[in-house]
Amino acid sequence: MPKKRLAPNSHKKLYASCAGLVLICVAIVVYVFILHHNPASAQEYPVKGFDVSHHQGDIQWKQISPKNYQFVYLKATEGGDFKDRKFQDYWLKARENGLMVGAYHFYRLCRDGEIQAQNFIETVPNKADALPPVIDLEYDSNCINTYTKEQLLKEIQIMHDRLYQHYGKQPIFYISKSFYNIILAGEFSKTPLWVREYQGKPDLKGKPKWLFWQHTNQGTIKGIAKAVDLNVFNGDESDWTSFLQRNDIHPLKNVENLPKKQQDKSTFSSK
Repeated sequence: MPKKRLAPNSHKKLYASCAGLVLICVAIVVYVFILHHNPASAQEYPVKGFDVSHHQGDIQWKQISPKNYQFVYLKATEGGDFKDRKFQDYWLKARENGLMVGAYHFYRLCRDGEIQAQNFIETVPNKADALPPVIDLEYDSNCINTYTKEQLLKEIQIMHDRLYQHYGKQPIFYISKSFYNIILAGEFSKTPLWVREYQGKPDLKGKPKWLFWQHTNQGTIKGIAKAVDLNVFNGDESDWTSFLQRNDIHPLKNVENLPKKQQDKSTFSSK
């Protein structure tokens, strides 16, 4: 019995199906190995933390163990007048729960550095056991052309210096890769970097050393209902201890069992 031959159209359909399958396989490989950040690469860093703002809503701080997360940064301010409505509540409860706590400011590229520094200083208590202040530097499409690069660097320097002077701790820059490479590369060599990078380990122009790495904005933490930013510290536990000592920071004592008045005094003050 003669073999049945495929019609020309059948050959075309077969080739199209094979080509489609190959493209799907290539797309999967590209996504897994290039575009999709593999969280396993962040797992090698034992000191972990997270950052939150009012967008996370009510947080059940008692469900978050300081043994699992060694630090947390809270959004305090933005620009010259915005104050995060959840900051004070987060600050009190996170510290009460024994977490190492710091605050960050979202820098507006079209506002003066002095005005923004004052907003932060008026909002964030000057606590010896708090983590160093952070200035969040990212592109702002509404403000990017307000200052020249030189003027912008000068305004950032003003805020950096004011926070350093007020809190007595070297401020940290939270940066996106694009903002660093275009604006900050080669500048502020002594300022530690907290890098936002979701597609692999931080890789900045000039290969500067980074301090913190925000490796995802889709993390999950028991006690926080919404997705949260997860971060790691660049070092092991002994490096973390050295970092705290350099900033004259000592782990918080558990204040849950202190008398109410003493507890309030130990956790929050306007200055």
